[in-house]
Amino acid sequence: PAAMSRRVVRQSKFRHVFGQPVKADQMYEDIRVSKVTCDSSFCAVNPKFVAIIVESGGGGAFIVLPLAKTGRVDKNHPLVTGHTAPVLDIDWCPHNDNVIASASEDTTVMVWQIPDYVPVRNITEPVVTLEGHSKRVSIISWHPTARNVLLSAGCDNLVILWNVGTGEMLLALDDMHTDLIYNVGWNRNGSLLVTTCKDKKVRVIDPRKQQIIAEKTKPHDGTRPIRAIFVADGKIFTTGFSRMSERQLGLWDLNNFEEPIALQEMDTSNGVLLPFYDADSSIVYLCGKGDSSIRYFEITDEAPYVHYLNTYSSKEPQRGMGFMPKRGLDVSKCEIARFFKLHERKCEPIVMTVPRKSDLFQDDLYPDTPGPEPALEADEWLSGKDAEPILISLRDGYVPIKNRELKVVKKNILDSKPPPGPRRSHSTCDSDFSQPALEEVLEEIRALKETVQAQEKRISALENKLCQFTNGTD
Repeated sequence: PAAMSRRVVRQSKFRHVFGQPVKADQMYEDIRVSKVTCDSSFCAVNPKFVAIIVESGGGGAFIVLPLAKTGRVDKNHPLVTGHTAPVLDIDWCPHNDNVIASASEDTTVMVWQIPDYVPVRNITEPVVTLEGHSKRVSIISWHPTARNVLLSAGCDNLVILWNVGTGEMLLALDDMHTDLIYNVGWNRNGSLLVTTCKDKKVRVIDPRKQQIIAEKTKPHDGTRPIRAIFVADGKIFTTGFSRMSERQLGLWDLNNFEEPIALQEMDTSNGVLLPFYDADSSIVYLCGKGDSSIRYFEITDEAPYVHYLNTYSSKEPQRGMGFMPKRGLDVSKCEIARFFKLHERKCEPIVMTVPRKSDLFQDDLYPDTPGPEPALEADEWLSGKDAEPILISLRDGYVPIKNRELKVVKKNILDSKPPPGPRRSHSTCDSDFSQPALEEVLEEIRALKETVQAQEKRISALENKLCQFTNGTD
């Protein structure tokens, strides 16, 4: 009889979370979503904008739409086009809703200021270009609590941390990964990174000490890509494949990385599962690229630790997925997550809701959540300080802040005195640069300017002649 009285059904306020697509007129139609083969999510959203990587002839581009601009997208809607090869990843700055970073096959990372109004023509000038990778850059991720700190990871197996406010490289983690990096994730306060790699290892890295503090070889036995993210209490959640090519999820404790807390098989589809985690509800949503469903699980302290909640299913496969930060959700409708599902030619928002009868603010669903204010400056973080995110209440909903300009102050290299002693960097510069030598250089520059101007005139004259020849034969 004792066994009979045991609760058969686990109590949880998230047991009945359900997903629903928005109505047809609330979608974003006629978008040529990128066809690049890359396991990134291709879509980034915040309370003001949705950004989507798109097809583009020659270079690389993404489109930015104000959230309210649903329906058909004008085919002449301006794009963000600065890269010379396809864009592989985009990420909105968590501390400024008008700033987005993009990573590209052209080896650069660019940071853009997006105006609140829709510009007339393409945005082609980034606020800053970050150059340091030698191969394509497929991953970017902003630091969760420090202002202007951006991480990039490239196919050169290199992870670089940048200070976007000065345009300089803060740290390069170069001897840690022996093969292609699949994904990188921050923990909640940005003191640690978790990475997955083609060498079948999951690594937990202290970026400032440049140390690997824990690693696990083959958390999943299969050969296909692994993904890893931090969840609550510093635990790590992974997705991967078994030896029999079944998709798996795993939950791990850093202090005992040998044995999983949980390891579950799911199905035998071959798409990589992208995990999206909501710390406020402790729910992980799994979206497979090429799948037509989103499965979601609640992570708790009681066995089996990862509890299956439900699956949102549809007919169309997803090409990518955007995940709205908590402050962009509609609390009056008990919305606890919103996804932006990419199809071949459109973007479809999918709303996850907890059914509640009351219209009042449900404070058990909405604990205070990270707001847009950074807790630290970049140099404070670099010097070793940590800070938890600064939280805001969603009781009255979140009102986006007006456009704040990202100012990049390049450090003047002339300010830093050369190191004492005979050490020469590759950009040698003699401090006893004589006056005559300087005059000579200036004279040479003047001569070059004149040559360029003469060439300009000559080219222009030749163009005119050419026009006369080809006139009417166009």
